[in-house]
Amino acid sequence: MTQAPTPTADTVRRLVRSLLKESAAGGAGPDVRPVTEGGRHFTWWVGTRHVLRLAPDRDSSVRQRRELRLRDLVRPHVPVAVPVSVAHGEWAPGLSCTLDTLIPGGTAEQHDVSAVGEADLAGLLTGLRAVPVRQTETLGVPRSAPRSLEALRRMAVHAAERLAAVDEFDATRLYQLTPPGAAQLAAQAGTAVLVHHDLRGEHLVVSADGRVRGVLDWTDAAVGDPAEDIAGLVTAVGSGAAVRAATLAGYGARPCLRGLWLARCDTVIRLTDRLDGRGDSPLPLLRTQLRRAWEPILLERVTDLKEDDSEL
Repeated sequence: MTQAPTPTADTVRRLVRSLLKESAAGGAGPDVRPVTEGGRHFTWWVGTRHVLRLAPDRDSSVRQRRELRLRDLVRPHVPVAVPVSVAHGEWAPGLSCTLDTLIPGGTAEQHDVSAVGEADLAGLLTGLRAVPVRQTETLGVPRSAPRSLEALRRMAVHAAERLAAVDEFDATRLYQLTPPGAAQLAAQAGTAVLVHHDLRGEHLVVSADGRVRGVLDWTDAAVGDPAEDIAGLVTAVGSGAAVRAATLAGYGARPCLRGLWLARCDTVIRLTDRLDGRGDSPLPLLRTQLRRAWEPILLERVTDLKEDDSEL
């Protein structure tokens, strides 16, 4: 695989001028700065109204080009903003880029989601379910097979024991999910929908009043298990808010609890991996996601899954 060049501020300014077909004679160009500190920069703020995203490799370029078409398909179905590309092209041979509108607001890591914000999330989940699957597949959106919750549970049990040894987690909490319980929470046939598949806190644009204003980064979207998006919301906004939003969107106890336990197992495994030197996610964020996922909720105490077979 060809190594992508390292983007610099001058590279970004020239690229923006080219994308917008502006002359360089008008001055130094827009103010640009990388979105994150450290590392190689592939996402840049451009002035106060735009974000430039640079695909670092050819696979990312394929997914970014698909994302541009998918966002246009999704936008009419969801009540929150989806970024609009004002210009796109290539920033290096075979590597795509898009200059997107900036959706004003912070992130779910900066602002708590309010009750009205939970309704926004419900509208997002409802809208994703309404997007015609056949049209998404025409765009090249892949299908993603449901994960085995039992296999994930077994991995999480071992990870939890590792966390318990360093006083990071009470491993007995994971015993609430038994093998029969995991089997009951298996994904149901015929429930695949378009899923964002990466509903992390940093991808949710949240205003200071707790409203969810937009959703970013659709490159990992797939046709698959809706519980994956519920799981993403669990780590982004907490168990209670995520399950309330999913319930308001019309999902029953089974997919809600499946999403909850996917998130709980994932957060245990991710923190363990990070402590063992695998991965580079910030430890404070992983601990926060673990805490959010393990918030107790009333649904898991009162639901009899054997009576819930008809629910989505």
